Amino acid sequence: MRKIPTLFVRDRQERGGLLPEVTPNCEWVLAGEGTATRKWDGTCVMLDRSGEWWARREVKAGGRSPANYLPVQTDETTGKAVGWEPMSQSSFAKFHAEAERLGEAWAPGTYELVGPKINGNPDGFEGHVLVRHGWAPSSVSADVAAAPRDFEGLRDWLHARPQYEGIVWHHPDGVRMAKIKRRDFHS
Repeated sequence: MRKIPTLFVRDRQERGGLLPEVTPNCEWVLAGEGTATRKWDGTCVMLDRSGEWWARREVKAGGRSPANYLPVQTDETTGKAVGWEPMSQSSFAKFHAEAERLGEAWAPGTYELVGPKINGNPDGFEGHVLVRHGWAPSSVSADVAAAPRDFEGLRDWLHARPQYEGIVWHHPDGVRMAKIKRRDFHS
């Protein structure tokens, strides 16, 4: 799990805003490459190949890492480290256990933990659920696949869909990704 770059450059003068300039190495999205998927508003978790669950964890610059923390990447600008902590010691462990009980056989990979106690539950889930990254109902997948890829078009498209947190594009190389969140565009 690496931090996914935002499709457009952040405006350092206007905190949280974007400029209509493509982030370097994300030009492929505007060129029509990659598959668009819905970005769910939850918290990232991972099931590793040995069957262990992990929770995404950010550690501020100069902050103390939790026990058994596996760092993945450090942001050169902010100094924040992102990595994994064992689910058993995460503040989300109780909600994850509820969601995990609902599944039958979980495949290794990353998931979004969503539900009533996660990020205000913007999707209105009745219970806690694990959503495999890249998955969405077919009607949502078709809608997201048809989203425009230019600055103004994406801004308008996302503002017209308050139920979506955003979009994540997956490049065919299986490595590169780019994202955009509705809240990145100021109204």
